[in-house]
Amino acid sequence: MLIKPIKRIRQSIMVPGDKSISHRAVMFSSIAEGESIIHNFLMGEDCLSTIDCFRKLQVPIDIEGNLVKVRGGGLRSLREPNARLDVGNSGTTIRLIAGILSGQKFDCEITGDASIQRRPMGRVIKPLREMGAEIYGIERENHAPLAIKGHQLAGIHYDMPIASAQVKSSILLAGLYGKGITSIQEPQKSRDHTERMLRHMGADIRVEGLQVLCKPVDKLYGKEVYVPGDISSAAFFLVLGTIAEDGEILIRDVGLNPTRTGIIDVLEQMGARIKVLNKRYSSEEPMGDLLVTSSALKGVEIGGEIIPRLIDEIPVIAVAAAFAKGTTIIRDAQELKVKESNRITAMVTELKKIGADIEETEDGMVIYGRDTLRGGTIESYHDHRIAMALAIAGMRSQEGVFINNSNCVAISFPNFFNIIDRMMQNEN
Repeated sequence: MLIKPIKRIRQSIMVPGDKSISHRAVMFSSIAEGESIIHNFLMGEDCLSTIDCFRKLQVPIDIEGNLVKVRGGGLRSLREPNARLDVGNSGTTIRLIAGILSGQKFDCEITGDASIQRRPMGRVIKPLREMGAEIYGIERENHAPLAIKGHQLAGIHYDMPIASAQVKSSILLAGLYGKGITSIQEPQKSRDHTERMLRHMGADIRVEGLQVLCKPVDKLYGKEVYVPGDISSAAFFLVLGTIAEDGEILIRDVGLNPTRTGIIDVLEQMGARIKVLNKRYSSEEPMGDLLVTSSALKGVEIGGEIIPRLIDEIPVIAVAAAFAKGTTIIRDAQELKVKESNRITAMVTELKKIGADIEETEDGMVIYGRDTLRGGTIESYHDHRIAMALAIAGMRSQEGVFINNSNCVAISFPNFFNIIDRMMQNEN
């Protein structure tokens, strides 16, 4: 994909439905009783993998445009699949579904693509085993493919070594099937879509500071769910509107869950001009419109407890920092090494190629801002967030960029390049 530089942007856009919420809406509706209707579902490859897995577990799921209807039969209505479940590239799917399957009355196997088979599953396997699950790596310990033999589970108290919404969610879902209370202590607050949606569907979930408690329930209830726009997808256009020479972008209907808005906090700390308009709630999730205009950015230090609130946005934050005055330091982000790619190495390597002054550190990077980037040919590492972050850098470069293997953006943002193409066509 060739991305050309652009100077003037005046655009109103919508981004796809939130990836995290779309995954959870299908999973939780599948174990609820009655029909759930999910509006603005993200029709990206990862979320479609979740639908495929639950269809194989004999859940009736219909798709009409970006509306999904799920007819759940209850917590114990899933049926043994005829084949190994395949999550594709979705780490959310494999980790959350492991919690659900651990409490079933049948055995199954789960796998994914080459990237998933490299990602660490021990962080989920360990607490699930403590709850009584029988789960193991078929070929390598703590890696997919996984075999899960359904068991009666018991509630536990678990002190999480790292803040991870996927691990927390897996434990909470297993806790629905466990005897007694399951409690989880987080080191920092991670995204809380699971707690909000499970409560919306009738679960007994209580949050006390950094502790989350879950009691087993007899049933969840099918609901109507409106999925707000994904702030992780909006982040690319927040940065573009900020670094553009003459930019004004309105992003409508974006999710504003406070466990996800670290990107706004950091950009504002850097000097970005972002207005939140029309704030409201839907299905227990806050949402609103974001208006961003060109701004003069300055370097900042990013680390500590804010990192879980913006871990997926760090690649595009690095792009913003490349155009900021002064030095930006990103630390405590070692979790980026075990995403779809090693996102620290990927961003440092590729931004250097197109003229950025950037250094890799053990747990992050240091970026020395410049007025512009040169441009050139870059690699996506088959990682959707790397590809999109580099596309934004290309739009502010001198020569533009050519991105190899750019089709990976379909994982989370199928119409990303369509929006960019419209911006380029409407520049004048």
